[in-house]
Amino acid sequence: MTTKLQKFPPISDKLPVFMHGADYNPDQWQHDPEVLAEDIRLMKLAGCNTMAVGIFAWAALEPEEGVFTFEWMDRLLDTFASNGIYAWLATPSGARPAWMAQRYPEVLRVEANRVRNLFGMRHNHCFTSPVYREKTAIMNTKLAERYGNHPAVLGWHISNEFSGECHCDYCQDAFRDWLKAKYGTLDALNAAWWTTFWAHTYTNWEQIESPAFHGEFLVHAHNLDWRRFVSDQTADFCKHEVASVRPFNPQLPITTNMHMIEGLDYRKLAQEIDVISWDAYPTWHAAADDSGLAAFFAFYHDLYRSLKRKPFLLMESTPSLTNWQPVSKLKRPGMHRLSSLQAVAHGSDSVQYFQWRKSRGSSEKFHGAVVDHDGTEHTRVFRDVASLGKTLSGLTEVLGSATPSQTALLFDWDNRWAIKDSQGPRNIGLHYEETVIAHHKAFWDLGVPVDVVGSEEDWSGYKLIVAPMLYLCTEETGCRLEKFVENGGTLVTTYWSGIVDATDLCHLGGFPGPLRKTLGIWAEEIEGLYEHDRNGLVLADGNPLALSGTYESHEICEIIHTEGAEVLGVYESDFYAGQPALTVNRLGAGHAYHMATRLKGDFLRDFYARIVEEAGISRTLDTDLPDGVTAQLRSDGEHDYIFVMNFSGKTQTVTLDERGYEDLETGATVGKSAQLEANGVLLLKRKTQA
Repeated sequence: MTTKLQKFPPISDKLPVFMHGADYNPDQWQHDPEVLAEDIRLMKLAGCNTMAVGIFAWAALEPEEGVFTFEWMDRLLDTFASNGIYAWLATPSGARPAWMAQRYPEVLRVEANRVRNLFGMRHNHCFTSPVYREKTAIMNTKLAERYGNHPAVLGWHISNEFSGECHCDYCQDAFRDWLKAKYGTLDALNAAWWTTFWAHTYTNWEQIESPAFHGEFLVHAHNLDWRRFVSDQTADFCKHEVASVRPFNPQLPITTNMHMIEGLDYRKLAQEIDVISWDAYPTWHAAADDSGLAAFFAFYHDLYRSLKRKPFLLMESTPSLTNWQPVSKLKRPGMHRLSSLQAVAHGSDSVQYFQWRKSRGSSEKFHGAVVDHDGTEHTRVFRDVASLGKTLSGLTEVLGSATPSQTALLFDWDNRWAIKDSQGPRNIGLHYEETVIAHHKAFWDLGVPVDVVGSEEDWSGYKLIVAPMLYLCTEETGCRLEKFVENGGTLVTTYWSGIVDATDLCHLGGFPGPLRKTLGIWAEEIEGLYEHDRNGLVLADGNPLALSGTYESHEICEIIHTEGAEVLGVYESDFYAGQPALTVNRLGAGHAYHMATRLKGDFLRDFYARIVEEAGISRTLDTDLPDGVTAQLRSDGEHDYIFVMNFSGKTQTVTLDERGYEDLETGATVGKSAQLEANGVLLLKRKTQA
């Protein structure tokens, strides 16, 4: 097992129960003191014990430079303390006040076109700006001095959804310094970037600028290093913020809320904080069957949990609808409970919302909230939230339990960036994320827990590693995967793997480069297919996986030759019909499988069902689950906690195995089968097997 079966300590000793609450913005309601009193009453009624406060409150805390107005925050936190409510106290750097932008325009972000933004929006600031760093440190220090030991404060919420990039002169200089530290000399940089292409050789560090569409944007290693720099600079700014609050109470946990932001390598940001938290906003009910969307978000829950391989926090979700998605669809009955407990099932120790009370004006005034504009508890949404609060209060024994995963899915941000920048073989979409998530969904369908890990992480304890489209594969990663297989592990790879190194230079000597020996194949060509094109995988008779028939493939077909691998299936059509499309190579004590073409969900589920069995990987329930139903596992070493969730949109019957279960909420014994209504959740408990 990759995660030792144990109970992790509570994220905060002050609150050893599930956190349940929301983003709270009383700074918007200072004109009406009665709002706070009413909100406290409603928080208690809804079973909410945690609020994230001060996230965008800089102007309310420092209305003029050097003039600090903390009295309203004093009242808020004191009121919380006297009512048993706790706060994630935010540093307000996500949006700067107007006076700062007017007096110090350098704090505003410069876009890739080299034009500085006007004041406005959020996330419109330069992470490198000395002034912004100075002002942030002053504000954070004053907050930490005043509230670091306040009984209501359970931790620090650093900024908000870090994102974006700046191209100002400060950032250009910082980028050059970053490159100097990485490469040492211009000769080394020129070689790594292959700048002889199009006569782009640099002869002076000052010639290098960040990528821009009116300048250089076609040197792929340049683009890749810029994205790495932006991630490092963002993480460094977060580190700067942490350093300004940590000394005043080192015991307070620190988090920052992440989101599905492509431009940041969250593994870098995770190194600067204590607790992972993220914001999830699924577009429920866009289809009759929500299982595909549920599996998509299950991947992200697993990704964020895996950043530290311990429980995380669902810091934001909507209790009803959003106002920024294409359609603001209401959650159907049962969906609030189901979607919230899905996060818990994948390792969250909280359910929190944006927002507590709806804003009266501006861009999020119609975004969902626990308290609507009517200001009362007499709404369906409030009742759903209160009901969930009661459920969470009864699940305290689950708090801190681990997710015992024997399977790892390899997902690297720089691989993601490099694939999207590759210019071929399919510029209308190689669909890296979609492919990774499709492989993850097969395990979700089977009820197999999965960690989502990076190439540089510890893989010890895993029985299976799945590495879809490992385009950027270094020699070191290739050697580690080879040893993993030799030592008895099972590896699964796909087309478009082992193509480039860390600076996006193609491996010479034949693809899949560092994986060639491990996979026992040589990839000669790769073909991108049009949307209407189809091929097929024809399984060989008597193959060791005991799979049969033909499965449709699409988008990508890689023409490979075996170099020791066994052919499990061949292409059905085109000029390469009959050539290998699915192979396995036996290396040492393990196996390495390769899919040369993009296959659909029907094959992935059938294939991984056999792989899981072959590798001796445990399923949460030793039974076949109906379509759209998943079973996810948390365990403390003594008991397993099973979340059986129905996203199919219809009533389903789930057959249980013979291990013996009780209902986690009622303690009643559960029989050999259970019926789940649409959007239903079954919470089970069993003794952990030795």
